[in-house]
Amino acid sequence: MALVFANLAAFYGALLLYLSAAAAYWLRRPAAVFLARIALGLNAAAVCLRAARAGTLPLSNTYEFILLFALAAGLLFFLPVGRDRDPAVGGVLFSLVALLFIFIPVFLPGQVTAVQPLAPALRSLWLAAHVLTAVLAYGCFLTAAAGAAVRLLGRGAADGEAPRRLYRLIFFGFAALSVSIGLGAVWAEQAWGSYWTWDPKETWALVTWIVYAIYLHLDRRRLWTEQTSYLVVCLGFILVLFTFFGVNFLLPGLHSYA
Repeated sequence: MALVFANLAAFYGALLLYLSAAAAYWLRRPAAVFLARIALGLNAAAVCLRAARAGTLPLSNTYEFILLFALAAGLLFFLPVGRDRDPAVGGVLFSLVALLFIFIPVFLPGQVTAVQPLAPALRSLWLAAHVLTAVLAYGCFLTAAAGAAVRLLGRGAADGEAPRRLYRLIFFGFAALSVSIGLGAVWAEQAWGSYWTWDPKETWALVTWIVYAIYLHLDRRRLWTEQTSYLVVCLGFILVLFTFFGVNFLLPGLHSYA
């Protein structure tokens, strides 16, 4: 019971601080970085407490994925690969992270406290490799989308490094997504006897992969304007959200447990 309350405190504490950090970034307050880092610490604590309760890595449902997804995006924002000193980008990123957290108690409140045993198909070492690479990919795409949205709307400060930084984030995210899809295909063959079944999650992951592949190709060759590239980065992230949320709730299939 103590772990349940500690997990709830870490989750809702992180939510409150993500909202506070987003507001501080929008208002350009110096406390924004401090608030964001404390929120990330509580987010990490929620992941560890969930793992302690489940007795395994927390990778089996929407709540657990969001904990890791948000943590990955927040950490990337402070690492050299994704660091953007424009406060507006921090405002967008931590607003999106807070919305991810809000989604859980609003639509899936039971998942915050309940720990369900893994389905037989998930009891595999492939789970960690497949899901963690997807978490890294989604974190890169969210961080890139925050920077692209600010520039697309003309709210960002002049930053000649922004296009290059977004390209790096998308490149790493695309590589991680490619690995995740490949690992998932191998795992599917072992679990279900087929590498590819055109399950809705597989199909939309492939669509997302194609959009980001087009972005990398065209952006590398400078075949469009910066504004167009920002628009495609935002479109790609919308596809990411649909692949994760839309497919789970509107197009159930073999991945409906996620």
